[in-house]
Amino acid sequence: MSEPKIDVVLGEDDLMARVDDLADRLVPHLTGDWTAINILIGATPFTSDLMKALARRNVHPMLDALWLESYRDARESSGRVVVRADIGREIAGRGVLIIDDVFDTGRTLAFARNHLLAKGAREVITCALARKPWAPEGDDNVDFHAFDAPPRFLVGYGMDDAGKYRGLPYIGALD
Repeated sequence: MSEPKIDVVLGEDDLMARVDDLADRLVPHLTGDWTAINILIGATPFTSDLMKALARRNVHPMLDALWLESYRDARESSGRVVVRADIGREIAGRGVLIIDDVFDTGRTLAFARNHLLAKGAREVITCALARKPWAPEGDDNVDFHAFDAPPRFLVGYGMDDAGKYRGLPYIGALD
């Protein structure tokens, strides 16, 4: 079986420039005590690079992770978000920065926001690497995103197709 053709959407250098730009936009909002929450598994490379970019700007949130699942190995959301593993640190009274890979239907971030507010977060800011063109607007929109994604299925830089291609150092698209 041959590998599918992957079109490069955002090369590695452009990707890192977008992460740096996002860090610049986030810094003014991250004063006081903050916890960054990595939405597993797809956002892990993005979270790592964003945390380094924030550290270069002398911003050092605590880091935790929340493993949510709505896709399994499909290319479309099941419509149901499930907690596979919850955060391990106390967040009561702290600001929380949720870091996700793709803002698509908005269900995952809405679920995470409500989940973390219920645990006592002082405030929640959401950010995603990519924002799909059909993603919700208004109150349900993501607070910050690094780039506007094309209306295609994305892989690489943590994003996968049934578990494959997460390690690509760029963002690609499959049809």
